[in-house]
Amino acid sequence: MLTSAIGHNPLLFGHDERSGIIAVESVGHFIRLFFRTAGRVHFHDEPFQPFILVGDPALVSGCRVPCAVRQLAGDGFFRCQLLFDSWNDCLTARDFLVTKTGKGYSAPDAPYLFLPDLSHQYMLASGITLFKGLEFTELRCLALDIETACAEGYGFSNPERQEDRIISVALKDSHGEETVLRGDRLTEPELLQALNGAIQRCDPDVITGHNIFRFDLEYIGRRAQMHGIHLTWGRNGSPPHVTPHARWNLAEKTLEYPRWDIYGRHIVDTYFLVQLYDVAGRNLESHGLKAVARHFGIAAEDRTYLEGADISAAFKNDPEQLFSYNLDDVRETLSLFRLLGYPWFLQSRIFPYSFQNCIIRGNATRINSLFLREYLHRGHAIPARTPAANAFEGGYAESSLQGVIGPVVHCDVASLYPSLMLAYRLAPSRDTLGLFLPMLAELRRFRLTAKQLARDSEEESERYYYDALQQVFKVLINSFYGYLGAALHNFSDPAAAAEVTRLGRVTIRNMIDLLVSEGAVPVEVDTDGIYFRPPDGCATEGAELELVGRISQGLPEGIDVELDGRYRSMFAYKTKNYALQDYTGRIIIKGSALRSRSLEPYLREFMRDVVESLLAGRGEMAGRLFDQYVARLRSHTLDATWVARSETLNESPESYKEKIRSGKRNRSAAFEIARASDRPFRAGDRVSYYVSGSGRDATAYEQCRPVDAFDPAHPNINVLYYIQKLRHVQKRFEPFLPKEPTLFDL
Repeated sequence: MLTSAIGHNPLLFGHDERSGIIAVESVGHFIRLFFRTAGRVHFHDEPFQPFILVGDPALVSGCRVPCAVRQLAGDGFFRCQLLFDSWNDCLTARDFLVTKTGKGYSAPDAPYLFLPDLSHQYMLASGITLFKGLEFTELRCLALDIETACAEGYGFSNPERQEDRIISVALKDSHGEETVLRGDRLTEPELLQALNGAIQRCDPDVITGHNIFRFDLEYIGRRAQMHGIHLTWGRNGSPPHVTPHARWNLAEKTLEYPRWDIYGRHIVDTYFLVQLYDVAGRNLESHGLKAVARHFGIAAEDRTYLEGADISAAFKNDPEQLFSYNLDDVRETLSLFRLLGYPWFLQSRIFPYSFQNCIIRGNATRINSLFLREYLHRGHAIPARTPAANAFEGGYAESSLQGVIGPVVHCDVASLYPSLMLAYRLAPSRDTLGLFLPMLAELRRFRLTAKQLARDSEEESERYYYDALQQVFKVLINSFYGYLGAALHNFSDPAAAAEVTRLGRVTIRNMIDLLVSEGAVPVEVDTDGIYFRPPDGCATEGAELELVGRISQGLPEGIDVELDGRYRSMFAYKTKNYALQDYTGRIIIKGSALRSRSLEPYLREFMRDVVESLLAGRGEMAGRLFDQYVARLRSHTLDATWVARSETLNESPESYKEKIRSGKRNRSAAFEIARASDRPFRAGDRVSYYVSGSGRDATAYEQCRPVDAFDPAHPNINVLYYIQKLRHVQKRFEPFLPKEPTLFDL
């Protein structure tokens, strides 16, 4: 298995080799370590002194709590580690420093370094990480999903509404046991007490669910509070600790959610895992459980499906159908966790964070923690955070040709930026202990091993497994470059990052020159790879492999070019937006201009149909599609979901309302729907709506309606508005369609 591919490298895994640790928690003046050994859980307590790093211990002069001072070697800014007897003393010192310096601990120029997670501090200082010596299958996991009733006249179940309630709780653990707590046999208080008992009996290391933070757990918590029931879910019988307004930043998105922490356990939301997977792949049409399960092939053929609006009725009229549906949800959730959770389980062996926190911490933050851990282990001073730097030029990208081209080959440099950093020994100048490159080399080797296993896997599920693994580690090792250019971290170096991108542009241009000299024609160029039309007489796999091999030999040692794909045809639309058809007929579409999830489904389908026609050499068919889609839009059976637009709220509805009031932003249909809904919306939620009324120039925010309010018996979809949008999309493709003959052509 891949878990043994690296071995124990202290730079990556920490210096404490103890195995079987599944959780780290505080207890009084001690840290409690939970171990799983031969399937049983036991714990061990250890003393620990929490710490704050400063440049000069005089900074805490006047603070009333005692502390010891550990002097760190070297010239880094943080040369002193203040050690406190308790977490409360450490927090008191933190508050003192905030007041004295006028800088919060998260301020980039704070003259002290405080880490607000006690378990993280302990793992940094001790070199302990989770799950060493354990296989992923040895974790005890419990998937949880609830179904709720909604009072008549409302569109969404609300835990604050007395007449709404939990009507079913499905549980499935990793040992195969399945349970449904039925609301037709138990009152809601009895159901919640039964859930307490089920969690204690299972004693899971991980509780998982799909969108569990923003729905299931919050709903359970509100209903338990309403009934005065304590949720004794912790390994010590304690209730969950809830942070109501936690925020998770991922790429360009921010998700607001109520975070739950359960003593001695981890909560892993598979919705978060799906988001992380899709950052790299961008190939999921939806992040909902059912769509994702179908995408990965883990949905059972006979699984039960129910629309949200039908759940209350099913509970009254066909409860067995509801409970079957609920159970299918947890089966898919556990399968999804097994598929996408493994890379993060493995990363929890590396980074000094809990499993739950490892998933939500940014790549640069986690990389920084490896430096902090090793520098503290060696008793070495740590640099101050890197100040913000001026922007520098990024990777090379261009679209040399447009239209339909074929055949096409894709070659790329395996991990271009990491390869350049290793080949040219580019590392942060403030890393005086020289940790950066050895860590990068090990992680790169691991990623390439996973990538090869994904290629070699014959089983589809196994291929997804290793592909998910290599994608996460691809993002991680590429983030070593991102870490170099990032401000606010202790060892970043924007000048080194700029040199990496410069060498990247040089490398790609050299590849282009080598390809042209061989008679190939570059089509699409992007950062680390090139799509090209091979020379005449070279359109066989063997000849293409030989060509790519010659290109690789023409580059510096350590920069390896691979044949990453070969295609019958390619539709090059514009830079970073293209479609490919391989030799099996499978079509791959890349770029938001051709497949954005925010577009209405009918427009995505229209563009895909046009692209498929172009790739197949049937451009004349593409020209007729417009009329076919207009006919469908005018039909009396038009479904609102086909024309509905789905958007992610990038801020809270309250923030939107305030910005509208102060004139800082324009009105938005999605936010207007959220404000009018009886459902509590947050930043990161998706809203689906359609435009009603008449008139092709309708204003969406004035005439928007939620999809679940559409009544097929009284359709009010603005057909002219949607035909006009279709016409705008059609015009994008006109330059690529066959020209209609004119009198001059006859």
